[in-house]
Amino acid sequence: MSRLYYAPKLKEIKVTDIKKGIGVFTPKPDKAVSFVALKEALKKAGYTLDSADITITGTLVRDDKGWWIVSNTSGQHFALGGNDVEQILSGIPPESRVELTGNWKTLGEGNSARDVVTPRQAKKIATTARLTETNASDELSVGEARLFRFERASFVTSQPASPVLGVANGGPPKPLAPIRTTSPGLTVYKGGAITPRLYLIKQHLGNLDVSRQVLDISVSYTPSPRLQLEAEIPIARTSFDDGVNSGSGGGLGNITLWSKFRFFRKVKTYGDRQASARFGLELPTGKKDAPSASQVNAAAFVRQQLTPINGGLSPHIDVAFSQAGGRFIFGGNVEGIVRSERDGFRMGHEVRLNTDMEYVLFPRDYQSPGKELFVIFETTLLHRGLGRVGGGEVRGSDSTEFYVAPGLQYAADPRFVIEGSIQLPVIRNTGPQVLRNSLNLLMGVKYLF
Repeated sequence: MSRLYYAPKLKEIKVTDIKKGIGVFTPKPDKAVSFVALKEALKKAGYTLDSADITITGTLVRDDKGWWIVSNTSGQHFALGGNDVEQILSGIPPESRVELTGNWKTLGEGNSARDVVTPRQAKKIATTARLTETNASDELSVGEARLFRFERASFVTSQPASPVLGVANGGPPKPLAPIRTTSPGLTVYKGGAITPRLYLIKQHLGNLDVSRQVLDISVSYTPSPRLQLEAEIPIARTSFDDGVNSGSGGGLGNITLWSKFRFFRKVKTYGDRQASARFGLELPTGKKDAPSASQVNAAAFVRQQLTPINGGLSPHIDVAFSQAGGRFIFGGNVEGIVRSERDGFRMGHEVRLNTDMEYVLFPRDYQSPGKELFVIFETTLLHRGLGRVGGGEVRGSDSTEFYVAPGLQYAADPRFVIEGSIQLPVIRNTGPQVLRNSLNLLMGVKYLF
């Protein structure tokens, strides 16, 4: 909503009833309001505005074209129409100060467009206070909400909602992204997010123990209600000990560029369903130098796994779906990766299936966004084909693995989320040339702008 020309600054836009989807903002005092502009802003964000009620405090005027009410805040003229207008205004002379409530529409287009109110009630007032209230509800929302402010117009718009993060920059609430599973959500319309995540990973193979620390920084931007662009930058440090020798190394990993297209969305009160396709290109930017045989007593393919990369230029594609209803969210995605060699090395091609189950644990009285605690349970099924080193396939380099990952997310603010999860192996059907994951601890934050 903050992209609407008469909307206020972002911090003045609030969601007051998350279940009914009631969003509140006070328009700029020097801007004329428009039902059509409000409807179009919600449409771009994926919602349909079906009707709106407005209460205006202003001056009643009558001319040869009929009755009008003039807002003393903005000076905007609202035409009064409907079959009962004369009856409702009977006994109230022109030039009176009135408080009038009715249905709000914009009729006509371009220069001929005018905002019309069909009044349901009107009363003469003697106070100098000026009060405006709007109650708008879309076709999927129920209930009523009001906000009263003096000296400025106050608008209440009703939208279907789901557990939220990011009413920022002109978009309706969006479901919180799961931690390890791709979300079909687009974060913030005409805005973006910065998501740094730290992974602490333990691996082993025989006598070889490996510890990894990976800082993955993701920056995304959403230029439209259907498209999101993202860059993912990993920086890794790896230490190893084979019982005889030990060492460490680090550097930049392969940067991946992503584009996500949300091709389906159906909203409802306190929930929604959506699906997206995401396309990525992993660039050969990472450090490729592996420890030598004198540094690690292991085969060449195993030593290559101690670098921050899994190969060279590699396309990614995944399809994601999620469904939110009440306090429960379920989602999943399928991702495929086709890996290419870099200096004769690559891991095997991959297929991943992730699932995500979430529950809004707190607050129990869920009225507005922020301060939500999500309990999350994710799973990952990974199948990896044979890898290559020195130009030839490596037997024993394929694997089929299944992991579970319980986690928590805390929305400290609609713009800021803290998250963490621990991934544990359940099935590790790995070949003798593949490092085996024992533990993968993730800690991260998300900031929306």
